[in-house]
Amino acid sequence: MAFDLSLSPRVAEWRERIARFVAEVVIPREQAAFAHGVDDELRRELQSAARAAGVWAPQAPAELGGGGFRFDEAAVLLEEAGTSLLGPLALNCAAPDEGNIHLLNEIATPAQRARYLAPLVAGAARSCFAMTEPPPGAGSDPQALRTTVRRHAGGWLISGEKHLITGAQGADFAIVMARGGLPDGGGATMFLVDAGNPGWQVTGHARTLDTTMVGGHCHVLLKDVEVGDEAVLGEPGLGFRYAQVRLAPARLTHCMRWLGAARRAHEIALGRAVRRELFGSPLAELGMAQQLIADNEIDLAAARALLWHTCWQLATGSKGTEESSRAKVFVSEAAGRVVDRAVQLAGGMGTTEDLVIGRIYADIRAFRIYDGASETHRMSIAKRAARRARAESP
Repeated sequence: MAFDLSLSPRVAEWRERIARFVAEVVIPREQAAFAHGVDDELRRELQSAARAAGVWAPQAPAELGGGGFRFDEAAVLLEEAGTSLLGPLALNCAAPDEGNIHLLNEIATPAQRARYLAPLVAGAARSCFAMTEPPPGAGSDPQALRTTVRRHAGGWLISGEKHLITGAQGADFAIVMARGGLPDGGGATMFLVDAGNPGWQVTGHARTLDTTMVGGHCHVLLKDVEVGDEAVLGEPGLGFRYAQVRLAPARLTHCMRWLGAARRAHEIALGRAVRRELFGSPLAELGMAQQLIADNEIDLAAARALLWHTCWQLATGSKGTEESSRAKVFVSEAAGRVVDRAVQLAGGMGTTEDLVIGRIYADIRAFRIYDGASETHRMSIAKRAARRARAESP
């Protein structure tokens, strides 16, 4: 058994290039973005700079202009991008576009690749993924899906209601999950819906803790959205299967980006701790502060090790469902702990956007909920463990 965690020269070179780009181009734009909001104008400016710097879409297919890195290699690069909340947006590796790029690359037809995937990778379009619904509809349980689809005049009619759809305002298209598609009305189907479709209506924004997502988190009505057969993504009725194609990797790319943000918060707080004197000595030499620092170092190292191992499993052919659940729970909670300790270590300034830690603290909290709440993943992990135990018992 061989363990090799060394980085290839190309990965190491891209990591350094991304770190330099984030430090020199992205971080100087943070305070204005926090004050005035993150919009498509800022996105286009940052993405133009990222292309010029040669750090464009490291996770996207090389034949479409991306970096073409393997999934385990992308873990290194997306962590580096995540050291600024604007970094993934600049590099076109932010949610929800990053997950949609992966899904489309896996199952889209040639015509769909040309119409939707190529512009998405190029940064010429934005997208959203419309699955989550108001209660009692789909959330952590996709099987609760209530949006429906039925055959209509050679095409399909989609009707339903979605909420907390990230990036919906201003998106060029959506990938919509709807119940139905099989001859008996069962299953679920994914559809590509253009934003100009008259039945697609963005009706409002949720006011959430996080504020750095372009297009917000929106409420959407689908009122007899009419689409043709060319809009079906994959095969009708297999939408739940395709959702897993997207969700397992997307959980992990969230982990990559938030690990970078947590590392940044820790580094800012640590820098203050070694410079600031309290009670006659540097803060970093006081025992209680040292515990915060040490626990952060441990959580960061443990989260990275689990994440890299899980990404390697997916890159080498594992389905990764259970592995990604374990990683998502641990990394989301460990990253949250790191940022919380960084706030405490930095004191009053740790709660502010001026020091960035406060903004990271607000934005990272939802990570324990989206892409499957920690409780949902724990339930799934426990059920699998119990099944193995029953199978192995005499």
